[in-house]
Amino acid sequence: MDKKQVAAVLEEIAALLELQGENPFKSRAYLTAARAIEVAEREPPELVETGALKSLQGIGEALAEKITELVRTGRMRYHEEQRAKFPPGILDLLQVPGLGPKKVKAVYERLGVSSLEDLEAACRAGKVAHLEGFGAKTQENILKGIERLRSHAGRFLLSDALPLALDLRAALAHHPAAQRVEVAGSLRRHRETVEDIDLLASATDPAALTRAFATHPLVAEVLAHGPTKASVLLQSGIQADLRVVADGEFPFALHHGTGSMEHNVAMRNRAIARKLKLNEYGLFEGETFFPCRDEAAIFERLGLAYIPPELREDLGEIEAAERGAIPALVEEGDLTGTFHCHTTWSDGLNSLEEMAAAARQMGYTYLGIADHSEAARYAGGLTRQQVAEQHAAINRLNATFRDFQLLKGIETDILADGALDYDEETVRRFDYVVASVHSRFAMDAASMTARLVKALSHPQLTMLGHVSGRLLLQREPYAFDLEAVLQAAARHGVVVEINANPRRLDLDWRHLRRARELGIMLAINPDAHSTEGLRDIAYGVGVARKGWCTRSDILNARPLPEVMAFLARRKAA
Repeated sequence: MDKKQVAAVLEEIAALLELQGENPFKSRAYLTAARAIEVAEREPPELVETGALKSLQGIGEALAEKITELVRTGRMRYHEEQRAKFPPGILDLLQVPGLGPKKVKAVYERLGVSSLEDLEAACRAGKVAHLEGFGAKTQENILKGIERLRSHAGRFLLSDALPLALDLRAALAHHPAAQRVEVAGSLRRHRETVEDIDLLASATDPAALTRAFATHPLVAEVLAHGPTKASVLLQSGIQADLRVVADGEFPFALHHGTGSMEHNVAMRNRAIARKLKLNEYGLFEGETFFPCRDEAAIFERLGLAYIPPELREDLGEIEAAERGAIPALVEEGDLTGTFHCHTTWSDGLNSLEEMAAAARQMGYTYLGIADHSEAARYAGGLTRQQVAEQHAAINRLNATFRDFQLLKGIETDILADGALDYDEETVRRFDYVVASVHSRFAMDAASMTARLVKALSHPQLTMLGHVSGRLLLQREPYAFDLEAVLQAAARHGVVVEINANPRRLDLDWRHLRRARELGIMLAINPDAHSTEGLRDIAYGVGVARKGWCTRSDILNARPLPEVMAFLARRKAA
């Protein structure tokens, strides 16, 4: 079993314990263990066989025994015992946005609700509104949540699908029959959620390659298998499709298979205007085939500069390519550091020392530490005394570095009235301040907009964090006027974050071009709560590229002296 599978079982146990009304510390222990497994450097089988499980944070003797049983047998008796205490459908209720274990326990015990169908029926009959602690508004939100849940069914986070796709691509590329292998579809365009995994290959022996694909260890079930095509269901529940073509067709099939549909239609129309025909098999004039060695050659034949896959959404990329105006998009290697990271001082899993070491290993010259502020008690937010202690610890660490620096930041809560957590004197202690909304998501649009705009006017605010508050496939953005917020950020010179956490990817790529038009500086932050979480920054780079961002748009693509000068100017503003 891999990390995600083990963590999912532990998280499910935590939820089942909460449903039973168990001591919250017991439930939290399983959540802590799940996070420790997810961020561990080694996979669960190796942790078990080397006896390293108990070295992970929060995993003692009893939990280690349970996890060992799970990894070795694929089952855990304790997990099955907890599941047996409830109807099978009750865990589906926890997927409804805003419906936590306490509320699920209430509807189960008081109304006998044990499935999404039961819950929807109870809401439509008005029964949920009459329960203590619910009300008509909660009932309405539950119905909306069920509708959203169904609309998201069959979709997966980019971060769930992309690593699997890259593993499959690597395995196929090493096969002796393989010529070229690429990931295609919406994954290649870096869409935030996807339905499946598309792989394209050319091979000297297509049947041998499809056999290798169908028998890969990640495969749980073969759905279809032929000499040039195969479809499988992976152990993760994601469908993966492989198509094998002749090598001469590969560039055309890759362009077509990458999409988007709108981009492909626009490209075909451009070919037609030049009395050509473009499809997944080639570029033709009548019956004459024009060979192209790669996608760049296809674009060149049609009078266009190369269009990176992330931009292929028919949102002006073809017109820009015709003018030679496709920008040099930011790359992960351009980044010199990042700002929004958490440590064990609040709700992170790794220490200052460990986060610094991981950042240095990534080639960064600085790392901003932005633990939670005091109002975030649920996340171990720092008191004013702890702020002073953390800064002293950072100073001691910085004294040991020659080519690296930890920056003193904070992720302060934006309170309901738009004020920032901490008093003015405390806020001034930081090198920079990230402000985010973590509560009161149900405010009406006007109130939430006013709240954000007021926060943006604070003279010490450096950066606005995860702007919309969305959690992909879980929670919709809160209601607010994004244009008004972006204009306020531009007016006050506040940096807007591209939150790279794959559950957020916020600001959405669709709005980045407007932010750039307004002259807003952007920062790509992983919102990392562990050393492994720092690697999520790659997903933020993909968002930035989809939003047409270049190095000059990104604050953390600048060298440390320029970053420090920028932060100093902001503090003095």
